[in-house]
Amino acid sequence: MKKKKVLLLEDDLMLSETVEEYLQERGYEVLCVQNGEDALDKIYENSYDILLLDVKVPQMNGFDLLSEVRKREIATPAIFITSYDSIDDLSRGYESGCDDYIRKPFALKELLVRMETILKRDFFHSSSEKIKIDENIEYDIKSNLLYIDNKEVVLNKKESRLLKLFLQNREQIISHERIYDTVWDYDENASEASLRTYIKNLRKILGKEKIVSIKKQGYKFTQS
Repeated sequence: MKKKKVLLLEDDLMLSETVEEYLQERGYEVLCVQNGEDALDKIYENSYDILLLDVKVPQMNGFDLLSEVRKREIATPAIFITSYDSIDDLSRGYESGCDDYIRKPFALKELLVRMETILKRDFFHSSSEKIKIDENIEYDIKSNLLYIDNKEVVLNKKESRLLKLFLQNREQIISHERIYDTVWDYDENASEASLRTYIKNLRKILGKEKIVSIKKQGYKFTQS
């Protein structure tokens, strides 16, 4: 099974190394950064399963960072890790788009439990059961069905998995490797030619401009 990818923004190197080691031992892939601008660049360049964000960091604080990420319609779940403990700070954290908030000092086990609880969800930051893809195209996140003009569009199993992956990671580059791990079953051999066919079919349905090919990196689903 593909390891879940974590971006950890923390400028306390000792704490960063401690969290990184703990999560790696439990099967996570962790990328550590020490300032907000580097974190923002990494989030734009790659897709992650969850963001762990300290608030008081150099160059761009965690609140502003996550607000900027949410403006780009990136719905990756996020947990703030911070020493701030006032109600105003808590409120600001949730207003900026976080999924949870853990105060320092914390038990590593508690952090892991919070992460795993969030990662069990299928979709994040959606206030509706249906995601609007275009004026007449919607995706029902409960039934995993696609509708055009309120009529169901039949997708095969892999096309449906691929579309769901795109919608869970809108505006983020999804690598070929992650697509293969998600769309193909563990006992199947992934095929680049088949992937291109599924992409072509989805483009016919949704519009060519919705799925952007990023050379040597993967694909990006965009709402523009």
